[in-house]
Amino acid sequence: MKNKNKIAAILLLTLFVGGICLYSWNQFPNSKSNEVKKGDEKQLANPANFMTDSAYVYIEKQVAFGPRVPGSAAHASCAEWMKSKLSSFGFDVKEQTGTWPNWQGIAQPIRNISASFRPQAKRRILFAAHWDSRPYADKDADFSKQRTPIDGANDGASGVGIILELARMANQLPEGIGMDVLFLDAEDGGKPEWEPAASDDYLTWCLGSQLWAKQTTSRAARYAILLDMVGADGAKFNKEEYSVTNAGGAVDRIWAIAEKIGHGSYFPQQKIQGIVDDHIFMNQVIPTLDIVDMRPGAMGAQNFEFGSSHHTHSDNMSVISKNTLKAVGETLAYTLWNVE
Repeated sequence: MKNKNKIAAILLLTLFVGGICLYSWNQFPNSKSNEVKKGDEKQLANPANFMTDSAYVYIEKQVAFGPRVPGSAAHASCAEWMKSKLSSFGFDVKEQTGTWPNWQGIAQPIRNISASFRPQAKRRILFAAHWDSRPYADKDADFSKQRTPIDGANDGASGVGIILELARMANQLPEGIGMDVLFLDAEDGGKPEWEPAASDDYLTWCLGSQLWAKQTTSRAARYAILLDMVGADGAKFNKEEYSVTNAGGAVDRIWAIAEKIGHGSYFPQQKIQGIVDDHIFMNQVIPTLDIVDMRPGAMGAQNFEFGSSHHTHSDNMSVISKNTLKAVGETLAYTLWNVE
């Protein structure tokens, strides 16, 4: 991701989100009714133990393959490893392949990986993250390195790592609850900073979710949670505008759970502007919210920042915080164990 052009996002939103919004609000008609009430501990079932060290190792393993740029050997090896892990956890694993035009107009090969646990269960959540890494360090201070790929420890691998840990825990889910996984490819290959900007640049990002949305006509989960840049020290997961619009009840419930279990400092109640990310395209199929590290800049919510390591070679294992992984992972574990 990481196109900050709100106008482009609004144009895109106008094209298709209007149709999904009514469905989304019917799914969560009253966000207040989905909140976890303070002082009502009995409302939350305790989940299995989210092992932060395990999630960290899953991130470390992805980074060890090398930059997961589509078409590279590292990308192919990581795909097989993720599929193997999900299978070992008892998930039914499938792969969606195809192509989508990239920012240069070239057909980009795409490998989206999906998996389901207890597909017959009606109470279920879809967890999504992109698993590719940026081909360009186009924000790096060292100009000589700007055209080389990054590790993507936070931007990509962190979301996958947390989801894999949740998948490991799935065999301990209460009866009647299931889990779906979607690892999206080619999210982070959008037009680089050195190219002239254009009004349709948002379409050069999130190629995997664009392909997925085009080819997916039904869904089983109640809603989807997208994770993007969820491992850095000092992360702030403010309420992103389009997440609130399309899955507002789920947003309120998750943020309330975070506060209830002691992770409210990571999940502020502040609403922040909408961004172009995979959830924009996923919303064509299923109400989707984005848990993404967006920190208000000096001018407030309309001038957010993604952090100093964003799209630089500093996005390596040194930026990953186990405290942040714990906050996100435990919040989502409670959310899944208590899905309504």
